[in-house]
Amino acid sequence: MINLSELTEQIKNVALQTGAFLKEERTRFRRERVEEKNSHDYVSYVDKEAERRIVSYLTQLLPQAGFIAEEGSGSLTDEEYCWLVDPLDGTTNFIHDTAPYCVSIALRNREELLIGVVYEVCRNELFWSWKGAPSFLNGKEIRVSGVDSLDSAFIALGFPYNSQLYKPMALHLVATLYGSVGGLRLQGAAAAELCYIAAGRFEARIEAALDPWDIAAGTLILQNAGGKVTDFRGGEEFITGKEVLATNGVLHGKLLEIVRFN
Repeated sequence: MINLSELTEQIKNVALQTGAFLKEERTRFRRERVEEKNSHDYVSYVDKEAERRIVSYLTQLLPQAGFIAEEGSGSLTDEEYCWLVDPLDGTTNFIHDTAPYCVSIALRNREELLIGVVYEVCRNELFWSWKGAPSFLNGKEIRVSGVDSLDSAFIALGFPYNSQLYKPMALHLVATLYGSVGGLRLQGAAAAELCYIAAGRFEARIEAALDPWDIAAGTLILQNAGGKVTDFRGGEEFITGKEVLATNGVLHGKLLEIVRFN
């Protein structure tokens, strides 16, 4: 039986160590060492080395677990436990020395998420939770906001790299929400932004074409802070990352009506 509280403490240390590496590398980072995975979708030696370190640490903590990690480290067959790792969520922000960017680590079994830890490097903010626990930011319990009006809602959007596929939805969201909500923002780091909803800074975030490692840790942190995450039809397919509506829970129904336009 895994002690989730104790394991979370160890994962927090992994996230903080990785964040320290990212901070140090940012001071000497050179953009000519960036690779383009797909159009406008970047990766650097920093992502790869950060992931290598995380996988090494986590393998020692739970040798029986598999991995789903952004840069392809580890392996996943039919293990009971699985780590979902994004070593540097917000790579484009990191490349341009712009906040936010973060380390995201989650653990799940075959049925559900068990642990979520997100370290937002730029603000030195460590978010965490585990199954059945509250959510925390730097040791203080956090909860979603109680905002129940779209007119007052602060909403984060995500515009994925596959612009041609997502452009109809992006244009629909901007046309529908711009001028009708309290504010719209593009932050560029899904894991951090889910935590921002959990902390009451945003009321919602909307994006598609993500991956499981982008949202796993932030999802558990948000859910345990009172929020809600679904796909654009209100279902559970959000776990694939292909459609993710994350909210404070109060506004979820209203925003589902908007994202179901097609």
